[in-house]
Amino acid sequence: MHLQYSFIIPVYNRPDEIEELLESFINLKTSLDFEIVIIEDGSNITSEAVVNKFQEQLDITYFYKENTGPGHSRNFGMQHAKGNYFIILDSDCVLPSNYLNEVDASLNSEFVDCFGGPDAADASFTNLQKAINFSMTSFITTGGIRGNKNQVGKFQPRSFNMGLSKKAFQASKGFGTIHPGEDPDLSIRLWGLGFQTKLISDAFVYHKRRISWSKFYKQVHKFGLVRPILNSWHPQTAKITYWFPTVFIFGLLVAIIAFIFQFKWLLMAYVAYFVVAFFLALLQSKSLIVALLAIPAILIQFEGYGYGFIKSYINIQVLKKEAVRVYPELFFKL
Repeated sequence: MHLQYSFIIPVYNRPDEIEELLESFINLKTSLDFEIVIIEDGSNITSEAVVNKFQEQLDITYFYKENTGPGHSRNFGMQHAKGNYFIILDSDCVLPSNYLNEVDASLNSEFVDCFGGPDAADASFTNLQKAINFSMTSFITTGGIRGNKNQVGKFQPRSFNMGLSKKAFQASKGFGTIHPGEDPDLSIRLWGLGFQTKLISDAFVYHKRRISWSKFYKQVHKFGLVRPILNSWHPQTAKITYWFPTVFIFGLLVAIIAFIFQFKWLLMAYVAYFVVAFFLALLQSKSLIVALLAIPAILIQFEGYGYGFIKSYINIQVLKKEAVRVYPELFFKL
């Protein structure tokens, strides 16, 4: 099958991000044809003027619609795209020059109807962005929970950098209304329909993560809230590893209390963990500041996710409450 690529990019009040992303499209080193579909999701500050600046250099289609959330906006874009393979990006991403070639080579070598790519920190990122990127992607935190990257069919792509065939979109009807969590939900439903997924490790993007400590906590807290909901919808995918942040934070509290009573070894184990994390972050970033910031980033990630997970688990799995009533902020109304 000849692959015709359509990039699907929802945006909400972020014209500056769209400009930087479109600049990276111009810098792609590829002979492959592609189109770009931008969906303005009810923004008050639109990207239309920015998009118009690139119309002569890129094949872009621009849509403005009412605010219905990123999942529905991606579905809208795929419904209006001309290609037979969709590549979904967040507006705060930037593409390296060989991105599309890596995707095309991998799909032609081993085709799947859905793929995901990793994210990386560009040299231009702030120290905080680099520290949070380390926390979100490192194998010693929760970066590997989505699945074994070497095992086709088990990887759960994330929608900041995700590919989906037109066939798989039509069969699955695309993303649901939950957010975050719409991307693993789609992956799991695709598996049920017989489609396979995989990670294309060389098809990475620079994911800027418009973030502060407070926004980071809010983001990972929502991730924690969502996971028990997904496990209730798809119980066959529940894993003990999803409990890791909750157990980690509970164990840290126990270790601190034990230390007060002169039992030091448990807390020393945590100190050793953070020492390893520090040196791994230092090795990756080559920055002492980033390595130091990685420690609070990991703590915020685990506490935010872990607290959200156990709270949601009790409400959804134990008390059997309806997710949309308990956590309406996680669902968009169409």
